[in-house]
Amino acid sequence: MNITRRAAALGGLGALAAAATSSPALALDGPLTDIVESAEDFVVASDAYIYGYPLVTMEMTRRVVTNVPEVEGTRGPMGQIIKLRQYPDASFRDVTAPNADTLYTTAFFDVGDEPWVVSVPDMKGRYFLLPFLDGWTNVFAVPGSRTTGTEAQNLLISGPGWSGAVPPGMTEIKSPTAIVWMLGRIYCTGTPEDYALVHALQDKFKLQPLSAWGKDYAPPPGKVDPAIDMKTPVRDQVNHLPLREYFTLLATLMKRNPPAPMDAPELARFKAIGLEAGKDFNPKMLDSRWDATLPQLSFNRIKLHLAALKRENGWLFTTKTGVYGTEYLQRALITAIGLGANRPQDAVYPASQRASLLEPYEGDKKYTIRFEKGQLPPVKGFWSLTMYDEEMFFVANPINRYSMSLRTDPRFEPDGSLVIYIQNESPGADKEANWLPAPNGKFHLMLRLYWPTEDDPSILDGSWTIPPVKSA
Repeated sequence: MNITRRAAALGGLGALAAAATSSPALALDGPLTDIVESAEDFVVASDAYIYGYPLVTMEMTRRVVTNVPEVEGTRGPMGQIIKLRQYPDASFRDVTAPNADTLYTTAFFDVGDEPWVVSVPDMKGRYFLLPFLDGWTNVFAVPGSRTTGTEAQNLLISGPGWSGAVPPGMTEIKSPTAIVWMLGRIYCTGTPEDYALVHALQDKFKLQPLSAWGKDYAPPPGKVDPAIDMKTPVRDQVNHLPLREYFTLLATLMKRNPPAPMDAPELARFKAIGLEAGKDFNPKMLDSRWDATLPQLSFNRIKLHLAALKRENGWLFTTKTGVYGTEYLQRALITAIGLGANRPQDAVYPASQRASLLEPYEGDKKYTIRFEKGQLPPVKGFWSLTMYDEEMFFVANPINRYSMSLRTDPRFEPDGSLVIYIQNESPGADKEANWLPAPNGKFHLMLRLYWPTEDDPSILDGSWTIPPVKSA
């Protein structure tokens, strides 16, 4: 599985036919009516495609991640906790833009029939966050250090139609959909000693249906469907779904994963192309002439929304993640380039792919980034600067360093500033503590800012500016 996470940009936008529409959140630009017959319905269908893109992607991701008999690596059956035990190295190719800061503790489960209980151990003051995503990729709750503290807690995750009694000692969290993805992260320094401490915490997490609470519970083995494609990247699988199959799946998913009440105006429009919440899709209302053009054009619209991301000193980022409201293009874009993104209050992920507008980063050149005294990334959790090759994977290097942060013990300049050296060759023994090794060829950089401050200075309101990466 190759689920793209937080890649900073997507290449090749291609030609984009576009037209005006009455929907401000999903507006197309350009004279589509000049080139497409039945243009109004075509626009509605494209809007519906973009609207449903997160739900379809979440389902396809769930299928691939859970299509195994038992937990292994980054995969595990429905209702079973997946515990990543160590940071990946340069040979890792399962997920793009991996991190070397937190160990994932994750699970997919379905609360459509009954609630599930997540038991969180006493984290002993260690930074962690436990975001829960609904089927539409909205982060509907984030227990953790920032919100609930690090003491032990039992969380009852209930579905949209459940109204039973909450057992004593539990905190109910209502999921808007049946599909729930728990995407927990626990901070770890990566030393053998700290790995052992985090592993002990991971092993104390428990996940079980409410009906099994208070009983000895052993999850059943996973069911493997040989028809599920386990090799093609999820995004490619979604993008290549035949149009009618795409809308048929979307309509089916919407039965157990209902749209939000605020989506009603869009849903009223979608009836024109046979898509209604709670009903099967009516393929007869979809023009067959759109089969080849509509999916590609709709995804081009999603990619084109990259222009809405903020650019600052060569860094590209957004603070509109995790909760989207009616910003359907933004939700689809983050699904495409950063599935599983946190709320900005929990993490922001600026990325930089070029030394200038015309020049990509090259490993045979030398670069630096300087954080002036008192201008380190303003976070309450932690920050790191990670090196990736052109395909967004870790870079093999002689010191096995994939990211820089305060935990790597860099040396500060006499004036109190911090300089990081970004290059392929060692900058010298006296500077290796501040060296982020680059590949021979092109590379990309990513800052991770966990629990950014909300007071001045803050990246959330623009009062903290990311310094540029400069040629040395």
